Amino acid sequence: MKLRIVTYNIHKGFSQFNRRMMVHELRDELRDLGADIVFLQEVQGQHQRNARRFHNWPEAPQYEFLADSVWQDHAYGRNAVYDNGHHGNAILSRYPILSAENQDISGHAMERRGILQCVVGLPQGRRLHCMCIHLALTEGVRRRQIGALIDRMRRLVPADEPLVVAGDFNDWRNLACKRLAADAGLVEAFRHHAGHLARSYPSTMPVLRLDRIYTRGFAISAARVHHGLPWSKISDHAVLSADIELLPAHRGADGQAG
Repeated sequence: MKLRIVTYNIHKGFSQFNRRMMVHELRDELRDLGADIVFLQEVQGQHQRNARRFHNWPEAPQYEFLADSVWQDHAYGRNAVYDNGHHGNAILSRYPILSAENQDISGHAMERRGILQCVVGLPQGRRLHCMCIHLALTEGVRRRQIGALIDRMRRLVPADEPLVVAGDFNDWRNLACKRLAADAGLVEAFRHHAGHLARSYPSTMPVLRLDRIYTRGFAISAARVHHGLPWSKISDHAVLSADIELLPAHRGADGQAG
C-alpha cells in the first residue's frame, strides 16, 4: 500500500510577515499535492477578531475548511489559547481516524506545544499511528519534548505497527535524527532518500532544515520540498511531501505476524 504524506506549517493561514490572509489559496494548492494524510502546524481553530476583520474568513475552523470534500476525516489538537481564539496542530486523512489524542508538552506558558496522535484505519485491517508535532524554539525545551515524544511512542505504539511522525521540529542544529533513530527506530524520509535533511525555511529560499517526516515500517520512494511560488506567498515555511510504501507486517518473537 502506497501513501503520500505532506507536512506544512501554515502560519495560521497568513503569508510571511502576516501581510495577507491566504487560507483559500492554501486550500487550492494543498489539494493539488494529492496527499493521503496531511500534518499541519499553526492551524487556527478559532479567531474572532480575524473573522470580523476579513470578509472571506472561513466560517468553519481552518482544519475543517481545508479538509472539506477531499480528506474524509480530520483531528485537531488545541495548544495555544488566547482571548480571540486558539491554534494548534491538525491531521487530515483520506482514511478514517479511529482515535485521536493531544498531549501537552509545553515548556512554559508563553509557548504552548502539543503532540497530536491519531490512529488511522487502513485497508485490510492495518492501523497507522500518526503524530503531528511542533517543537519549541529553545534547545533545552526541545530536548525534553523529544524525550516526551519517544516515551509516548514506546507506551502507545506497538512495535509491529507502522508510524509516521511529522511536523515543524525547529531543529536547526540537526540534533533530533540520531536520537529518534536510536531510541525509536525512526527513519527521516529526506535523509534516507536524498542523503540529507530538507531545507524548509524560509519558503522563498529555504536555508534552515526545520521540518521533518519520520517513518517506521515503510519504504520511501520519493521526497520533495515544495518552495518558491506559489508556496512562498502562502506561508513562511516550505511544504514537504514523501511517497511511502507500507512494508509487510513485522513478525514478533513468537514468529506470528503482527
